[in-house]
Amino acid sequence: MTKFTHGLRRSARAAAVAVALVALGATANAQPKPSAAAMATAQQLVKITGAAEAFQSLVPGVVEQAKLLFLQQNPDLSGDLNAVAAEVRKEYAPRVSELTNHVAELYAQRFTVAEMKQVIAFYTSPIGKKYQNQLPQIVQNSGKFAHDWANKLSDEVIEKMRADMKKRGHPM
Repeated sequence: MTKFTHGLRRSARAAAVAVALVALGATANAQPKPSAAAMATAQQLVKITGAAEAFQSLVPGVVEQAKLLFLQQNPDLSGDLNAVAAEVRKEYAPRVSELTNHVAELYAQRFTVAEMKQVIAFYTSPIGKKYQNQLPQIVQNSGKFAHDWANKLSDEVIEKMRADMKKRGHPM
């Protein structure tokens, strides 16, 4: 697997996780705390679905953005900023567990242990593995298609509105 393909897979997983978080996060505060057994099973689910892996790039990304902010102010600090950024990435890397724990809690609040085990069984089955392998390409191709489709639709809508406005006496 190339670095590009691996990056796409991680991006697709991150996108899927982000969508799931938005969809599931709205009612998270109203839910009771899940049991230890539910949390343990949910942690397995987070790991097997790739959510934990998808979050690994968040801390380095945030650190890189901060580093670039400082570099814009003073490009001469590049060497020291690189060193500090490496230390900060290492220091903050464990914080990713906050995200994975939260996602696990969301799963545990919305699914029973038995249901989560069924989902885990799916992801570990041949079809579940195929699903995970194909999902990044599906997400990428769907996104490209949707983007191209929306651009074409936009052109059609603009032409339609221009024609209709012209009929009403407004040259456009």
